[in-house]
Amino acid sequence: MRELTLTALPGMPEVTAGVDLAALLVEALGRASKVLQSGDALVIAQKIVSKAEGRMVRLAEVSPSARAELLGRAAEKDPRLVELMLRESREVLRVKPGVVIVEHRLGFVMANAGIDQSNVPGAEPAALLLPEDPDASARRIETDLKRILGVDAGVVINDSFGRAWRNGVAGVAIGVAGMPALVDLRGRPDRGGRTLKVTQVAAADELAAAASLLMGQSDEGLPAVLARGFPYAGRAGSAAELVRPRTEDLFR
Repeated sequence: MRELTLTALPGMPEVTAGVDLAALLVEALGRASKVLQSGDALVIAQKIVSKAEGRMVRLAEVSPSARAELLGRAAEKDPRLVELMLRESREVLRVKPGVVIVEHRLGFVMANAGIDQSNVPGAEPAALLLPEDPDASARRIETDLKRILGVDAGVVINDSFGRAWRNGVAGVAIGVAGMPALVDLRGRPDRGGRTLKVTQVAAADELAAAASLLMGQSDEGLPAVLARGFPYAGRAGSAAELVRPRTEDLFR
């Protein structure tokens, strides 16, 4: 019988710069009376990884460029936020009131360069950037968990993305370690014996979306989810596998 179980880990404290995320996750597993096993995966909200890595920027420290001022008027956004978006992006693709669509420096095509102001503590206006290198962040957490617990578990860093032609946001893997992000089924037979020719499964995205159901999107305070029963063998994966090369982009 195939079974996937997801458990949101309770009692995670507010994360601050420099905190040991692996130690916090181990404590949260204990509170949930869960023992991390080899083959398990931990899905972790991008926000706590960014906070731990000191990726919060106070807007008072940002001087917007002339381009940020111009785009800010078009998008009806604080030009200081737009300046941060420009710094985090390779290219601005679309601008309309309320949103700036960019190609992020990590290759993601996304709204507002992933910059967020929700659940960012402090009296002064501030914004939270994505981790500098989410795949490297996931590998560090994977390594630390193995050092502490002695098990080989996967790690997914999860963020919420909007999607072209679909309303709403869904969880997406922006950092992966210890498990495949993309599973290539090409060459395998289907039940009728027909050879699959194009099927590749965004397995880490599927897991990220499932975990997002428990994490929530507002004030739930559940930024880590234990997943047991992920149906693919572990390996040294990365979220970079999920980024379509520009040469294969049929829409730009």
